[in-house]
Amino acid sequence: PGTSQKESEKETIQKIPSNEIIDSINPLNWIAVGNKIKKAKPDLLVINFWMPFFGPSFGTISRIVKGNKKTKVMIICHNVIPHEHKPGDMPLTKYLFNTADYFILLAKKLEDELLSIKKNPVFTTLYHPVYSIFGDEVDKKTAREYLKIDDGKTLLFFGFIREYKGLDTLLKAMQILKKSTDIKLIVAGEYYSNEEKYSKLIDELDIRDRLYLYNEFIPTSDVKYFFSAADVVVLPYRDATQSGIVQIANNFNKPVIATNVGGLGEIVHDNVNGFLVEKDNPAVLAESIIRFYNEEKEASFIDVIKKEAENYSWNKFVNELINLAGK
Repeated sequence: PGTSQKESEKETIQKIPSNEIIDSINPLNWIAVGNKIKKAKPDLLVINFWMPFFGPSFGTISRIVKGNKKTKVMIICHNVIPHEHKPGDMPLTKYLFNTADYFILLAKKLEDELLSIKKNPVFTTLYHPVYSIFGDEVDKKTAREYLKIDDGKTLLFFGFIREYKGLDTLLKAMQILKKSTDIKLIVAGEYYSNEEKYSKLIDELDIRDRLYLYNEFIPTSDVKYFFSAADVVVLPYRDATQSGIVQIANNFNKPVIATNVGGLGEIVHDNVNGFLVEKDNPAVLAESIIRFYNEEKEASFIDVIKKEAENYSWNKFVNELINLAGK
């Protein structure tokens, strides 16, 4: 879904050295890549796993590579069981997971899911490091001028718009907020589900004048402006494992108001560095947003976020990863 996630050199802040050698839909490519890595005999092959779609390509490559009797395979699991289920998900996932020697899980929620798929896995649970690749925070005034938005109380919903992310709940909360506040909402991200449904809902709720809509893939170089312009990030998810959006928010020292689902509560601690609310409840969500402003929580939440930064450092993540492989 969507259009493209390709970025031009101009849009990319930090060029990460890499070679794009995998074609996820070409079995002949998988064999060639597998043989290339097999011949190189690395100690460890690290695979990021998001969804079963990649099971066949990564699983085939892993099986070929392990033929050298040296290389171990580690899978970093952003998800195990997908948010939106499709036929064949489990066989595709198992095809890859059965090749792995080690697993890194990015939320405690994933532990039971992994155990339901693989017997006696060797794993550790770590939290996704902060997304520092997006650069540093800019001051609010500069960010808002760049985005051409007004000064005032501003929320941010960021990321691909999919059904499980609960944007419709937040839009309904905005209707409640409109009655007694001047709060506005930035919606920044490309539609991966029915755009017409959301557009119709916005008009039915009569809240278009309270929204800043940027419904497209946001290039890396612009991400800092969206987070810096907001007072707080809102994640009204219906389902979640961990969320990369939380760690982008942490990078920019932004508090988060999130639903208490999946692994979100492992990072967002209620009334400590943000608020946790029940899912699918616009009234409760609106109430927490009003509380955030009325009790002036922004500064105290930011202090906690800065103190906890080391818990989500890349150094800590990599050291733990190496320790697991070393065992």
